[in-house]
Amino acid sequence: MARKQKFPHLVQSKWTAHQTIDGWRHFQVTNRKNQGQWVFAEMVAACDPTVRFWVNARLLKHRSLWQAGWQSLQEQPLQEPETISV
Repeated sequence: MARKQKFPHLVQSKWTAHQTIDGWRHFQVTNRKNQGQWVFAEMVAACDPTVRFWVNARLLKHRSLWQAGWQSLQEQPLQEPETISV
């Protein structure tokens, strides 16, 4: 019997970061990588394909960091603006 794949719908999913990353908040998963027990997602900024980075897919489940789909600023909870550089 085959093992159940973790994060089966990860590729092509869309995410909104609660804090800007290299100036952007909206990202799409373009690739996935399995390394042992870990699953990684390659995130690409929606408006700038040169901004890309790998993130542990488990971090996408943390509501304080990421929200599924592309959300407007009005739809996000209020937080202090902060920029993360990768």
